[in-house]
Amino acid sequence: MASAAPLYETYNRVPLRFERGEGVWLTTDKGERYLDFAAGIAVSSLGHSHPHLVEALTGQAEKLWHLSNLYEIPGQERLAARLVEATFADKAFFTNSGAEALECAIKTARRHFYINGEPDRIGIVTMEGAFHGRTLATIAAGGQAKYLEGFGPKAPGFDQVPFGDLDALEAAVTEKTAGVLIEPVQGEGGIRPIDPDVLRKIRKICDDKGALLILDEVQSGVGRTGRLFAHEWAGITPDIMAVAKGIGAGFPFGVCLSTASAADGMTAGTHGTTYGGNPLAMAVGNAVLDVILEDGFLDHINDVANALSQGLVSLKDRYPDLIEDVRGNGLMLGIKCAKSNMEVVQAFRAENLLSVPAGDNVVRLLPPLTLTAEEAREGLKRMDAALEKLTRG
Repeated sequence: MASAAPLYETYNRVPLRFERGEGVWLTTDKGERYLDFAAGIAVSSLGHSHPHLVEALTGQAEKLWHLSNLYEIPGQERLAARLVEATFADKAFFTNSGAEALECAIKTARRHFYINGEPDRIGIVTMEGAFHGRTLATIAAGGQAKYLEGFGPKAPGFDQVPFGDLDALEAAVTEKTAGVLIEPVQGEGGIRPIDPDVLRKIRKICDDKGALLILDEVQSGVGRTGRLFAHEWAGITPDIMAVAKGIGAGFPFGVCLSTASAADGMTAGTHGTTYGGNPLAMAVGNAVLDVILEDGFLDHINDVANALSQGLVSLKDRYPDLIEDVRGNGLMLGIKCAKSNMEVVQAFRAENLLSVPAGDNVVRLLPPLTLTAEEAREGLKRMDAALEKLTRG
């Protein structure tokens, strides 16, 4: 007998139905407007209905949607070349999601050692509090019990060390370790940036021990922190990096970027995807880069982010019983709450401002990167009103 609800009951959905969006605003089916400081969890990097993205997608949709990777796809070649030029990477593999980009990164690292005479070197060291996706391999990489429970044995080859513990990390990297997998800023874990000096030391540990450094920039990448990628603040480069979310600005795709040497085992037939890198995704990805790489765009992010973060610090000073700390950089910011973060999220939503809960009792603020100073001030005004009501009880 069919159940009353046709969908899997895996989400506790908020009873809001959004019908359309423009920039940082969303409008419900009842005509109510919300300021979107969630951006689909850091996905809608250029806001809603960005005209350049709409033009790119509709233009491609009139030509060709899907081929397969049996054939050459010019959009892939162009986007890969632009990503290589803008980053550390020599090679790119396009996927449908961040989890798939992480799967590709893990396979790339293990395959590298396999073809270079070290087939037992499969271990991946990660940090506690990490979130790398929902596949069987990526929940094992994240290591969080709440995501592992009930899905059978944990996939082998993944070990977690305490967040930021360099001694534990160095001890965990052995001759069986293929790579160290790190989020430069833990998103789901509560907007916890890894100190730039710690990132530099992790890079050195990998170099000294012959392991590959794999970065998960699914949430922190593509301008989110005010640099093209968050690791640039530390002045380091990884060997392999997973990217998604903002690179598609709402269209589902990701990419695994790698140096040529790390990807030397990824030869014909070793990995593949049906949809990854299709013409629609590539049209959007190239359009996103048009905007993100435009002169002055990253400066704009930093300018608006400075105003927003200063405003949040002011709110912290005004509401010390509600806000313990303000974290993050760029437009990847977190409010460490002194009371339930869900209460704060709900209070913000009551002021028609959308935010995202995270671990460590944090509320994430992840507005579109196109946010203006005026829109930032409007967001702060709504947060102030929400906090004031919480204070009054």
